[in-house]
Amino acid sequence: MTDGPKLDSHHRKTVEKLFAHPTSHNIQWHDVLSLLQAAGEAEEVHDGRFKVTLGAETQTFDAPKSNDLDTQQVVDLRRMLTNAGLAPA
Repeated sequence: MTDGPKLDSHHRKTVEKLFAHPTSHNIQWHDVLSLLQAAGEAEEVHDGRFKVTLGAETQTFDAPKSNDLDTQQVVDLRRMLTNAGLAPA
C-alpha cells in the first residue's frame, strides 16, 4: 500500500481479504464499512445504501442482505481501492 490514509491492522487485514484469490465469500460488510470510513468517506444515504468516496471516485453500495459481500461488490471495491492507491503490494 502506498502512503495514504493510515490504516490499522484490522483495516489492512480487510484489504488483504478483498484482494485474496480466489475471491473470499466471507468478507463482512461492517469490516469493509469501517475500512471505507478510515480510508475515505462512507455515509448512509437511504435505506442501507452507502455513498462511498475514495480518492476522486464515488460510488453507491447497497449494504448486503447477509453480513457478507457478494462477488460484484468485491470487484468494485478492488477497483476503488486500487485507484486510491490502497491495493496491497
